[in-house]
Amino acid sequence: MIRPHRRLQLTPFQEGSLPLFAESIGHNTAQEPINRPAGFPHYHWIETAVGEGRIRFEGRTLALPPGSGVLLMPHIPHSYESTSGLWQTMYLTFDGPLAPVLLRSLDMDRSAYYRWEADKPWRLEALLEKLEQTEDVFGLQASSEVYSFLVTLGKYGKPQSGGAFSLLLEQLRPALQAMDAELADPALGLEELAERLRLSSRRLSELFRRAFGLSPYAYLLNLRIRKAKELLVGQPESTVAAIATQVGFRDASHFVATFRKRTGLTPLQYRRLG
Repeated sequence: MIRPHRRLQLTPFQEGSLPLFAESIGHNTAQEPINRPAGFPHYHWIETAVGEGRIRFEGRTLALPPGSGVLLMPHIPHSYESTSGLWQTMYLTFDGPLAPVLLRSLDMDRSAYYRWEADKPWRLEALLEKLEQTEDVFGLQASSEVYSFLVTLGKYGKPQSGGAFSLLLEQLRPALQAMDAELADPALGLEELAERLRLSSRRLSELFRRAFGLSPYAYLLNLRIRKAKELLVGQPESTVAAIATQVGFRDASHFVATFRKRTGLTPLQYRRLG
């Protein structure tokens, strides 16, 4: 069962003494439309957890599919809403005298749109759960977590040119939809995807690299591994061989070898962790 909107107010009563503080963190399981003509008073990060939304800021209108988020500077007018029915978001707001210094050192001192590969190296869901169970009266742990999150985002997140990326995403959407819908087909390949988009294989590869920094094959492989992780935990009764088939591998041994190479664990070891 999906838990309702969870918001944890983190602003400590001595926030003025902290160089960096977390104001709030939350998981909105049914994101409502938001319009802030005067912006938000603190730095604001929002990312898509499930579904897809659309955000407007600084004259740009950008899609927010899974694997994307936006960092907004304080007082930047913005609005956002769902474009896919149910849209779930994770968000984090923060501030403090260290915030602009840290963001400047990370070259993140402007509102920007970010993309990452299938498995992002941070989990705001886990951070929310962790902070919900912690008595952090002075906000010290939350401050430390914000620092860690920003450094990680600066290292692994890929800032995108909004307008250019939106155009790329629209061009690639049929291929991305085919990958999602036909993940179990081991014969799904570059030539077929390029033909559907009426592009050459070389052009399709170029678009994928510009959008995601990956070849179409690497992007598809990431999707397969991500789906395999979901099935390993969500279908404990399914065998590794059955899951290999569901995510488009021709045989279990290839699946196990690829999964281990990508995650450092065998599928059964990953399942035990879940």
